[in-house]
Amino acid sequence: MLKTTRKGNWMEINTSKSWKGKTLEKIFRDEWGVSKKLTHLFRMEHRVIVNGNKASWTSPLHLGDKVLIRLFEEGERMNIPAFFYDIQVLFEDDHVIVFNKPAFMNTHPNDENDKNTLLQAAQFYLHSKGEKVEIRHVHRLDRDTTGAILFAKHALAGAILDRMLEKHELKRTYLAIVQGPLKKKRGTIQEPIGRDRHHATRRRVSPTGQEATTNYQLVKEVNGFSYVKCWLETGRTHQIRVHFSHIGHPLLGDILYGGKPLFDRQALHAAKLEFTHPITGEEIICYAPFIDTPPIFREIDVNQL
Repeated sequence: MLKTTRKGNWMEINTSKSWKGKTLEKIFRDEWGVSKKLTHLFRMEHRVIVNGNKASWTSPLHLGDKVLIRLFEEGERMNIPAFFYDIQVLFEDDHVIVFNKPAFMNTHPNDENDKNTLLQAAQFYLHSKGEKVEIRHVHRLDRDTTGAILFAKHALAGAILDRMLEKHELKRTYLAIVQGPLKKKRGTIQEPIGRDRHHATRRRVSPTGQEATTNYQLVKEVNGFSYVKCWLETGRTHQIRVHFSHIGHPLLGDILYGGKPLFDRQALHAAKLEFTHPITGEEIICYAPFIDTPPIFREIDVNQL
């Protein structure tokens, strides 16, 4: 695991055995998978210093070298109005932050009138602590879905996490309540998903859609409904909702896809998020407690999913 220390706008790393003999070019491009464009920006703006001097990007590092990387810049989006919301933080350090998103809140603004989003609540939270960084969401949750959602606090962490997301290295476990008893207690739904031409926001299973794979496992059955744990190999819009509706088990509360209106939202919660820390390499596991009032998911221990 890489040990880091924040010093103002800089991150300090004492070169360990894992970096010994490697060049900064190799670390940025191969170890972290950073794009050519962002790597070039760090190089041209002299955002890396080694032992107090401008870094040589092609010289191998030595054990004990002090590497300083300027990561923490005041963001360009500071003009987006922040707003107060007592948002629950599941994990936070200098590089990433994980929130427990409430229902009926967009992840980010969709237009100039969308001012009560998770991004803006996150900005208020960070501003109140004196952090003027530009955070960015790594993935999204539907407006009515609750649970764990990951943000990066700077461009480097964002770039590394974007690559990890593309390679399916962020593991997200959801809990859903679907209608009816399932024939199979464990299975995989592998159906392509595309837009519905007859509805602006609806998606559907379509042979011309994007590949989509949802794995599931039955947790318990109550009164003819099934509590289902799901984990995704792809991240298509409304994926869990579309797939379970397609096999005849729409989510409770999901009227868009045929679910009974027993709740004021679809019964879907991002219960667990697992990822490798983009900078330190530490394995992070976040469990998101249920926050609905009144509760939707009853007698379920989220820490056992």
